[in-house]
Amino acid sequence: MIPIHFRTTLRRASRLALVFSLLFGSLLLAACHRGDDVQWRLTDVAGHMPDLDFRLVDDQGKAVTGQDYRGKVVLLYFGYTHCPDVCPLTLAQLHVVMQRLGPLADGARILFVSVDPARDTPDIMHAYVNAFDPRAVGLSGTPREIEALSKRYRSAFTREPDKGDGQYEVSHSSAIYVFDRDGKARLLATPGNPQDDLVHDLHLMLSLGNRS
Repeated sequence: MIPIHFRTTLRRASRLALVFSLLFGSLLLAACHRGDDVQWRLTDVAGHMPDLDFRLVDDQGKAVTGQDYRGKVVLLYFGYTHCPDVCPLTLAQLHVVMQRLGPLADGARILFVSVDPARDTPDIMHAYVNAFDPRAVGLSGTPREIEALSKRYRSAFTREPDKGDGQYEVSHSSAIYVFDRDGKARLLATPGNPQDDLVHDLHLMLSLGNRS
């Protein structure tokens, strides 16, 4: 059973996703640039970040690895379901990005990796990520596995002191890592990047395929 406080958070998250959808759902994607003059708007990390590689559990309770997402453009994000602000905001914006990509979005997956595995069970993760977008997958694992994956991509998180009632917050990095269909790290998005930049680069990556 999903706890009451989580259901409240989920309702707020769903409303937030709806608001972003209404605000941006009517925007049309600019015409795609073709040819060899592609200019990424996000930070190009090709050759500076390792390939997509992990062994975790998805929100269906199934063991998965980075290989399971080959053939898809992957957006990797570290967060947790009790996050009061940045996580629901980020996932709501990623939902709008997927909407703006139209049919191309089926070639992408949002991987939401929990930095709070003690509370984020597969059932809770499944309900949470699906409140935002059907192409989002919740991933969790042991504390050691999560820490290792976080360090692999130079992310960071810190659990704040327990408030005495089992409630606590987790401070974490907020970057979005974009991997191409071969699992190669290609781009890095931060909260400072306009949504249009992420849409632009994903559109190019999904429509033109992987680029060397």
